[in-house]
Amino acid sequence: MKLSRTKEYHFGWLGVIPMLDVVFLLIFFLLLSSNFILQPGISVSVPLSRFTLGPQINPQIISITGGAVPAIYFRDQKIALEQLGPHLDAAKKEGRPIIIKADRLTPYTLVVEVTNLALEHGIASVALATTPSK
Repeated sequence: MKLSRTKEYHFGWLGVIPMLDVVFLLIFFLLLSSNFILQPGISVSVPLSRFTLGPQINPQIISITGGAVPAIYFRDQKIALEQLGPHLDAAKKEGRPIIIKADRLTPYTLVVEVTNLALEHGIASVALATTPSK
């Protein structure tokens, strides 16, 4: 006696499961790797130091490029030193720490002026970024 099935089973949907696994792994990888980008677009070669800054929670970054005519960048906008004060007043309201990322060739007086300006405008936490020496 030959038995026959009354219900047909379709197993084509099983091929979708491995594809979903790959998609979830790609999304997971992209989410993790995006957190390691500090500030794209402004290339600054910071000085070496044996002492490095610990992790900061949601910092604001002031970048100062080196060269003959240094440029100051705050919130991805090039600004003059005189215009930095009002921006720092607005940044103070957010209560986030500030990291000054100055190039190795930046004049020391400009770094001190930016640091003093941040402290004068009431920023509680100002730090200088460095690269760990080996």
